[in-house]
Amino acid sequence: MSFKVAFIGAGSIGFTRNLLKDLLSVPEFHNIQIAFTDINERNLSMVTQLCQRDIDANGLDIKIQATTNRREALKDAKYVFNLVRVGGLEAFELDVNIPLKYGIDQCVGDTLCAGGIMYGQRGIPVMLDFCKDIREVAHPDCLLLNYSNPNAMVTWACNKYGKVKTIGLCHGVQHGHQQIAEVLGLQQDEVDIICAGINHQTWYISVKHKGEDMTGKLLEGFEKHPVYSKTEKVRIDMLRRFGYYSTESNGHLSEYVPWYRKRPEEIMDWIDLSDWIHGETGGYLRVCTESRNWFETDFPNWLKEEPKKFDPEKRSQEHGSYIVESLETGRIYRGHFNVVNNGTITNLPDDAIVEVPGYVDYNGINIPKVGDLPLGCAAVCNASISVQRLAVEAAVHGDDMLLRQAMMMDPLVGAVCNPPEIWQLVDEMLVAQEQWLPQYKTAIEEAKKRLASGNLIPTKDDYEGAARLKTKTVEEMAKDRKAASELAGAADKSKKQPSAE
Repeated sequence: MSFKVAFIGAGSIGFTRNLLKDLLSVPEFHNIQIAFTDINERNLSMVTQLCQRDIDANGLDIKIQATTNRREALKDAKYVFNLVRVGGLEAFELDVNIPLKYGIDQCVGDTLCAGGIMYGQRGIPVMLDFCKDIREVAHPDCLLLNYSNPNAMVTWACNKYGKVKTIGLCHGVQHGHQQIAEVLGLQQDEVDIICAGINHQTWYISVKHKGEDMTGKLLEGFEKHPVYSKTEKVRIDMLRRFGYYSTESNGHLSEYVPWYRKRPEEIMDWIDLSDWIHGETGGYLRVCTESRNWFETDFPNWLKEEPKKFDPEKRSQEHGSYIVESLETGRIYRGHFNVVNNGTITNLPDDAIVEVPGYVDYNGINIPKVGDLPLGCAAVCNASISVQRLAVEAAVHGDDMLLRQAMMMDPLVGAVCNPPEIWQLVDEMLVAQEQWLPQYKTAIEEAKKRLASGNLIPTKDDYEGAARLKTKTVEEMAKDRKAASELAGAADKSKKQPSAE
């Protein structure tokens, strides 16, 4: 069989190379067409070289179409993987560091909180441009598989305003599933789970072993676990108080709710620095920066390493390739996907993007009705959905008042800052990110005037957060080249990695 798959943001080494390996591990896909596109010509070239070498080494007759012309890459594509980070690490640094001046201490800052909201402002207009191209030149039934954050906001905008069928994909569910099995002393395939909620705030509402409900055994299991009891303190506390385990990592979860990162002196009580994902200030920015610097420096050595083998037994747990496989071959796949609610979770808004179980086969992506979330879990999700809705509408319409309201309604921002501080914070972030925010031209000019007028609220300009670690240099990373390369090449950088000194 032959069809075309396009990757936007293909210069992302971890995601692109691993998702391609997953796709080409399907025997029926050995004759498909592959297109890569990215605005960074250098990174596009490096990733293409590696991926083409993998393809050639596995004996497949596929030539990657690599181009900076997005429409050429999208032409006739039946599936599009979106891996884009608009603004790159330069903007990401602003997402983390400017809020820190106001006491907003984020571990990641790519989904909610101040950083995630601004990330959405940059990304959503660009995604709508992608959607326009898809409607005009891609296959009429093209499916957009979105891996970019803020996942729910981006997926929401693409479905509502982009008019392209878009599914948001994330690997958080799989990680928690592994943890749950471990604390229960079972193999992962012995534990059946159902998750429901919103991206990065999804709950394991059903955990069963041979038909027995195991939910009531989780708290004791996690509290007694020698590692998770130290690394997952926020998740365990949420389990204690809401009755259900969250899919999201300790660090991520801590920045989505108002309780764990609002007082600098208490943050270390809830996080762990053995790995960035447990709550390190700006942890994901650090590892992404280290990864980029290492890949760009060490790339010649990557070409000398063994190519990846397209082995069906070694496919990752990323949903993307399995969805394509099921749609094309009819083999049934069950996963958790981010989709427009439309009554799936009955006590969350219909227009929201929810993360819920789905089944895929020849007939398409089928989403069963979940019903009501437990009330407490629904309340946590609804708070974030309100932020997401405001942020999406702000990004689409360039409405800075809606943007400011999104910041005010964000749980952690609202817990740390008062309204005048939030207004000034938004002014700062708009001005600093001007090059990526054309829809805010008028608002940015007004913000510049206010910031230049003086009489500003004092900020902690040198504050680096409660748990900031130093970004390693390339020379420091070279001391353990294997670990550095594994980190740079990983799609999921939340796996256990050595922390910085």
